[in-house]
Amino acid sequence: MEKIDDVDLKILRILQNDSKKTTKEIAQLLNLTASPVYERIKRLETKGYIKKYVAILDKVLLNKPVVAVCMVSLRYHNEGFIDKFEKQIKEIKEIQECYHMAGKVDFILKINLESLNAYHEFVRLKLSKIDNIGVLESSFVLKEIHTTTEFHI
Repeated sequence: MEKIDDVDLKILRILQNDSKKTTKEIAQLLNLTASPVYERIKRLETKGYIKKYVAILDKVLLNKPVVAVCMVSLRYHNEGFIDKFEKQIKEIKEIQECYHMAGKVDFILKINLESLNAYHEFVRLKLSKIDNIGVLESSFVLKEIHTTTEFHI
């Protein structure tokens, strides 16, 4: 994989903090001209360092304040069952994040919903339809202490 230099890292830091910064603004911050900064950003996108640009939404304003973390253990662990589970999870729009784990549980899911009742309905109507779930353990966030989308680079 192609190495990136300090200027590329600075560009990535700037963009992950504020992806709406223009090429011209980034160039000014780095004491460069816009053209090489533009080319560097395009290269970082092409090489996959920048996957996409997104808006971070406010879950409270969108009436999704309840954060549930589900720890899922499967009954069967062969490749076919795991692949099927992953496919089914990707189809459930309420699941914001899913991680295949090593350790006591097989998967961790993060879900944002309107209420505990909405979570109950989510488990009853959606998660319960996945037939390979052996154990489902849920926890709920009481207070968000720190969250970021930024990588320390």
